[in-house]
This record gives sequence, C-alpha cells and structure tokens, in this order.
Amino acid sequence: MKKYFRILLYFFLIGLIAVISVNYYVKSSTKTKIHYSVKKFPKNDVGIIFGAGIKENQPSKYLKDRLDAGIMLWKAKRINKILLSGDNGRDEYDELTVMKKYCFDHGVDTTKIFIDYAGFDTYSTMYRAKHIFKIKKATLISQEYHLNRAIYIGQKLGIKSVGFSANNGEYLGYKYVTFRECGSIFKSFFDVLRNREPHFLGNPIDINGVSNYSKDDKR
Repeated sequence: MKKYFRILLYFFLIGLIAVISVNYYVKSSTKTKIHYSVKKFPKNDVGIIFGAGIKENQPSKYLKDRLDAGIMLWKAKRINKILLSGDNGRDEYDELTVMKKYCFDHGVDTTKIFIDYAGFDTYSTMYRAKHIFKIKKATLISQEYHLNRAIYIGQKLGIKSVGFSANNGEYLGYKYVTFRECGSIFKSFFDVLRNREPHFLGNPIDINGVSNYSKDDKR
C-alpha cells in the first residue's frame, strides 16, 4: 500500500512541477506585453474582446469592463476595428448579440465591428482570428488574469499580440478564476504544441473587408 502511495505522490509532484513550470514560462514570456493605461499604448488595427458571461441579456461585470475598455480604445483611436468573440452556441445564451448591442449603444460604428460566433474558448478565438479573419496583429482586451494566456496563444499562432487590462474594481470570484487559470494555461500550452484545430471554422472573413456585424451573416 505504501508503495502505491509513493508512486501516486511522485506523479502528483511531477504534475505539480510541470504546471508551475509552464505557468512561469507563459507568464514571464508575456508580462511585458500587458498594458494598463491608454497613454503610450501602441496602436493596432484590430482589438479582440473575449466573451465573459451574460445574465438576462446584460453583460456580466467581467464582460462589461472588457467592452468598456475596448470601446475606450476605439474612441481613443488606439484600435480601428473591434472583433467580438464569444459563445453563441444556444438560443437561450447568446453572448454576441449582447456584446454587439452594447458596442452599438455606446457609439461604436457598426462597420468597424466584426463578429466571431464560434469563440467558445480563448484558443478557438485566437485560432479563428488567425485562420478565419486573417489577423496578423491584435490588441487583446480582457482582465489581467487572462491576458498572459491569450497573448501566449496569439504569439504562438502567429498573431503579434499585446494585451490591455480591463480590470476595473473588484470582481466576484476573482481569486477563484485566477487560480483556475493555472490549469487553463497548462492546457493551452499543449493545445499550441499539438496545433489543436477548433471544432468550428467556416468560411474566411476578411478583417479588411465588409463587417459581418449582421447576425444574418452567422458562420
């Protein structure tokens, strides 16, 4: 019995060391790419806003702050276009309609809004940004806990990425999502290694072409 316990303990320690090492590598290689102020923030053609939950057709605080940050960058002319990416997989849960309506209601030109209807996770969003929307450079807009992973995936997929922190005040469960992010970073490291292809791809959408803002253009 002790023998099996020792074996399990060894595997646990090896796994723990692997998770810590990968997280250190990802965070240390991307931390200088995260920005916190619009002052001296590098201009990019495209800003990507990641979905983060809705409730009763309203954005969660996480999502609202991401949208507000993206809209601010657009109005400050730090980005020219916005790619909204989120979960639109069920009729009763439609992040994208909420996100694009919020942008419209806050003055964003709809010809500058592009929609990724299959951004079911961060890796899928970045993979589709590269292969569907043909994006080469992007500003990634999210809370700080999430940006290391998003930037890392973007860089490895061939998108020159910088991050803008959307943190604004306190968030419910922030310590939990920060802890959970350690596992997500570990998983994304292997998603990149094996070049995982998202379940949904679809037809190319030229980010330099006509906006697919209308929901009739759903892919």
